[in-house]
Amino acid sequence: MTFKVTWLGHAAFSLEMNGVKILIDPFLNGNPKASVSADEVDADYIVLTHGHGDHVGDTVAIARRTGATTISNVEISQWLARQGVKKVKGLNTGGGGNFDFGSAELTIAFHSSTLPDGTYGGMPNGVILTSKDGKKFYHAGDTSLFSDMKLIGEKGIDLAVLPIGGWYTMGPDDGARAIEFIKPKVAVPIHYNTFPVIGIDDPGAWAKSVGKKTDTKVLLLKPGESYEL
Repeated sequence: MTFKVTWLGHAAFSLEMNGVKILIDPFLNGNPKASVSADEVDADYIVLTHGHGDHVGDTVAIARRTGATTISNVEISQWLARQGVKKVKGLNTGGGGNFDFGSAELTIAFHSSTLPDGTYGGMPNGVILTSKDGKKFYHAGDTSLFSDMKLIGEKGIDLAVLPIGGWYTMGPDDGARAIEFIKPKVAVPIHYNTFPVIGIDDPGAWAKSVGKKTDTKVLLLKPGESYEL
């Protein structure tokens, strides 16, 4: 079974799970690091971690164009429906469900969540997507470090993507500690160097330091680059 993960820049990802196309946090138009524009992507599902504009991004336009089903918390799903998105699935923290690609589960994240028009966006989340053959992809969303990442790690994460840019989320030090907690087989840092305020001087040095402390393989993907589980 194929499970291909492509970083589109910032916190946005494109996943292909056995022919099913999934977008996560598709902030593309207006994203200076995006590898594609919103009108170039296709999707069967769109997964949102929280309501901020740099994560909701182009969801409404993409969902209207492609007919994709959105997966998010209940508040965001209700907001999307009011924007004309036809197929919405509203979960809640700790909840999840089965879909034709496998399953989705929302985890906790420590952040805030307000939608682009100021509407309350519910609790922020991370998400674990599990393929039908058991491979687990964890997108931490925007978050600080929290000790229950150890419990997430107990699920057996194959690939974790997590923010390291600081200012709005955990920075490099806490991002490294998060990898120690989660113990994924592979980790990809995200949410850094998109804007000056979340700039990282030397992500390569950070990756090497993580490699000395853990058995996790750290990949420094460039926007548009992929990894196959």
